Amino acid sequence: MAVAADVVVAGGGVIGTAIAWRAALAGLDVVLVDPDVGDAASAVAAGMLAPVSEALFGEGALLAINLLAVQRFPSFAAELEDVTGHEVGLRREGTLAVAYDAGDLAALRRLTDFRRSAGLDAEELDRRACRGLEPFLTPDVHGGVVFAGDWSVDNRRYATALRVAMAAAKVRISRGRVTQARVAGGRVRGVGLADGTVIDSAAVVVAAGCWSGTVAGLPDPLRAAVRPVKGQLLRLRHPGRMPPVISHTIRATVRGADVYLVPRADGEVIVGATSEERGPDRTVTAGAVHDLLRDAMSVLPVTSELILAETCAGLRPGTPDNGPIVGGCGIDGLLLATGHYRNGILMSPVTADAIVAALTGHGAAAQWEPFTPQRFTAEQAGAGRSPAGDRAR
Repeated sequence: MAVAADVVVAGGGVIGTAIAWRAALAGLDVVLVDPDVGDAASAVAAGMLAPVSEALFGEGALLAINLLAVQRFPSFAAELEDVTGHEVGLRREGTLAVAYDAGDLAALRRLTDFRRSAGLDAEELDRRACRGLEPFLTPDVHGGVVFAGDWSVDNRRYATALRVAMAAAKVRISRGRVTQARVAGGRVRGVGLADGTVIDSAAVVVAAGCWSGTVAGLPDPLRAAVRPVKGQLLRLRHPGRMPPVISHTIRATVRGADVYLVPRADGEVIVGATSEERGPDRTVTAGAVHDLLRDAMSVLPVTSELILAETCAGLRPGTPDNGPIVGGCGIDGLLLATGHYRNGILMSPVTADAIVAALTGHGAAAQWEPFTPQRFTAEQAGAGRSPAGDRAR
């Protein structure tokens, strides 16, 4: 016998759980389907909410949606904490970007000029001022920039709070894998699961991260548009009574290589992250651990005294133009919320807003227009694509 719901959400990462929670609050009967709810790319993340320090040349549309996302995040997080009683570890100290050598500083200044030209707040500092903010930085740092508009959140606490909020809103969970969006007569009719279970619904939201393309029933160009991009990172902890080593997120360029260090309230430090085109590979490699620690210790030597508590690898959902895919795909009732690459946590509240708006017959924010699925389906039909940019964040 088939299960029935108003909406099926395929995917239990932060995107899927945020959508399921908000859709249930909007009065919809929601089933979320995922084989391992919470075991997604969001569990292997630093939780940076960094639209400013990661803004790059040619990514104006992506910058606009990320700025909308960071503006939305505080109220969303506050509501989440109020509903669940779980703190999500939102920090607002900003990001300190530092340059290890003269070449790194020149590159940072070029990016800073661009970011200022886009109206973003950026305060340049000399090496002494950088160490005034973060005393454990190496004296070799050539200079830096403070981006006050960047924040961070504890990704694992945030994901846990979303799951608790989803349960409180009476979202039903099916621990399975959606293999097919069932389509008939030009509209979606529900989903089929790998074990043969059928769930009938008037709407389906595919939010399965890098696995979104495995869902049959989606237009072929959209199934091909999402790929896994491997990212490795480290979690470091303090030995004994050692005080916190940093208070800001530090983004460093070390001889042309990028590394970031993100503090947590409990003193933990996240170090990341690689970006590797290796398909669905989640192994941790010695080379990645070496390179991340080498670059982290180059700018923050005290890193060598911390405990290497965890090494992990996750799969981000990348797209050809590095932008998310959010909205209807031309089949009535079938929506996508995927391809967020490194911005899934940042974009989860505004993605939920956009999808729930579509489910309830309302329009999404204008900043979403460049990121609809139609940019890929229209391209196959001969139309040009409006790229979000040429480099991932």
